[in-house]
Amino acid sequence: MELKTVIYQKLEDFIKKYYINELLKGSILFIGLGILYFIITLLIEHFLWLSIPGRTILFWVFVLVEVFLLLRFICFPIFKLFHLSKGINYEQASKIIGSHFNEVKDSLLNFLQLSNSNSSSELVLASIEQKANHLSPIPFSNAISFSKNKKYLPYAIIPVLLLFLFLHTA
Repeated sequence: MELKTVIYQKLEDFIKKYYINELLKGSILFIGLGILYFIITLLIEHFLWLSIPGRTILFWVFVLVEVFLLLRFICFPIFKLFHLSKGINYEQASKIIGSHFNEVKDSLLNFLQLSNSNSSSELVLASIEQKANHLSPIPFSNAISFSKNKKYLPYAIIPVLLLFLFLHTA
């Protein structure tokens, strides 16, 4: 049953890479949206010349928005990465992997269901072993590609360039 533990370890590695990918995407969005909201806040203050209560409200709204962005895009993936909150389970991970690898499809899900069944007949154990042999050479973590996060880079690059432009001209 050593192959069974190998499959479960590969699933754990996939889930870890999944949340690292979510953290990477979240970091890009946090930086981009955070800086963009910072610029909007500064422009509101600059053009409206708010009074002290108006500045106070603007400041606390800014803090609340930034805390929300931090929680949503950084903290939640970290909590799930370190198993501090519930994340995706093996079945959900197997569906993601199955959608990426044609040769896996439902066999990984069937493997998980057979492994979790209370039946320990020789036929079930042989089926588990057969599915584990079929699944063991497949690199599950390749279903996650960090390069897909490139499409989120403009959300961070444009606000950073705007900030540098505003700071340089000031």
